[in-house]
Amino acid sequence: MEPVDLALCLAVDVSASVDYDEFGLMIGGYAAAFRDPGLAALCAGGPRGAIAVGMLFWSGAWPSMRPAAGLPEVAVPWFRVDGPEAATALADAIESAPRRPPPGATALGEGMASGLALLARCPAPATRLVLDVSGDGRHNQGRAPAPVRDIGVAAGVMINGLAVLNEEPDLLEHYREEVIGGPGSFAMACPDYAAFAEAIREKLAREIGGLLLSHADRLSPFPP
Repeated sequence: MEPVDLALCLAVDVSASVDYDEFGLMIGGYAAAFRDPGLAALCAGGPRGAIAVGMLFWSGAWPSMRPAAGLPEVAVPWFRVDGPEAATALADAIESAPRRPPPGATALGEGMASGLALLARCPAPATRLVLDVSGDGRHNQGRAPAPVRDIGVAAGVMINGLAVLNEEPDLLEHYREEVIGGPGSFAMACPDYAAFAEAIREKLAREIGGLLLSHADRLSPFPP
C-alpha cells in the first residue's frame, strides 16, 4: 500500500452492554460518516492524498482454555481511502462486517492493545498514527487501559475516545483519565446510541483533519 497521511484504527466496543439495535446504530453511524462528502474530502486532503483505515471489534478478555472465544476481531482490514469512491466502499465494508467476537465483559485495555497491534501491522507508511476507541462502559476485565495507553503514546500513537453515556453517565472521565493520550488527544461523549452517528462524524473529522486541540475542548453539545 502506498504511503498515507494517517493510519486510523477504529477500535469498537461490542461487549454485552451493546445490544443488537445499539450495534446497528453504532455501525450505521460509522458508515454514514464515511459516506459524508466532507469527510471523504478530508481523507484525500493531506499531502499524500489518502488515509488508511482499519476496524477492530473488541469485547471481553479471552479465557485461557478457549483462546478464540473473546479474541478481538479485525472487522475491516486496512483500507486505503483517497476520495468519495473509496470512502463509500469502506462504508459498505463496515456495514457488512459480522459481529465478532461474541458479547462479553468490557476488556478495554485488551481492545486497545489489539488496536495498537493492528496499527503496527498497517501496510502503508503513515505520517500520523491514531487509535480511535469507542464504547459504553469502563474497563472491567483483563489488563488495565492506562499502561496500554502509555505504550501507545511512547510509540507515537495518538489515542482518542468516544464515550457513550447511556450505561455509565460518568464514563467520559474514565476515558479522559485511563484511555486517551498523546499530543492533541481528546475524549468526546454522546448521551446514547441514537446520537452516535453525529458524534462519530465530528470525531472522525477532527482526527482526520489533524486538529491539535486540547482534550478538554468539546465539539459536541452534550454534558461532560
